[in-house]
Formats: sequence, C-alpha cells, structure tokens
Amino acid sequence: MTCDEITYEVRGAIYDVYKALGPGLLESVYEEALAFELAQRNLQVKRQLQVPIQYKGNLLNTELRLDLLVEDEIIVELKSVEEMKKVFAKQLLTYLRLMNKRVGLLVNFNTDNILTSIKRIVN
Repeated sequence: MTCDEITYEVRGAIYDVYKALGPGLLESVYEEALAFELAQRNLQVKRQLQVPIQYKGNLLNTELRLDLLVEDEIIVELKSVEEMKKVFAKQLLTYLRLMNKRVGLLVNFNTDNILTSIKRIVN
C-alpha cells in the first residue's frame, strides 16, 4: 500500500471509532479501539512504541512512546482534549524526525466533528 492509501484507511478507521464511541473518553480507550479497528482492516499496528533518542552519539534511556505506528510508516498521535495546542503538532513532527518517518496523523477525539480534528503532518 502507498502512504496515501494507508492514511486513507487510518482516517476511515478513526471515523468509525468516533462514530461508535463519540467524544469525551480517555485517550487510552480510543487507542485500544483504533488499534482493533486497524487490525480488522488488515493493517499492521504497533502500540506504545518507544521512540529512540540519540544525543551526541548516545542513545538516551527514556520512556518516550508514540501512540500508534501503522504499517511501519504512519505515526498516529491521539489526543482527547478540549483544546488542541500547537505543541501537539510540533511533538508529532519531532516523533517523525526521530523515527525517520514521513507522515503522521494528529487526532483529537474530544470534538463535535472528527473530520476537522484530524491533521496530517509531514516531515
């Protein structure tokens, strides 16, 4: 699958999860449901993947984790917040750079319209 085809499937899965569960739940609930939905669509999903951070040639021992990695290409960062902050997009961009990935999706499930709450971020 191409990157665009994967993101299309991920967006559809996000929509289905939102339609079934609605807004206002914890991020972990959406992560579990979305991982299930993506697997149902025969997409490979890794959850809570540790982000390796190199600093001056040394691998730092950190617990930094991204929410979902789909098909080893698309990072999906989930939020369930009242207000999206600019730093969330910057955080995802940093994850993309550290993981050497090109595309990520930033999603806020605490919204009245999920379609306007999915942001594509490109490294």
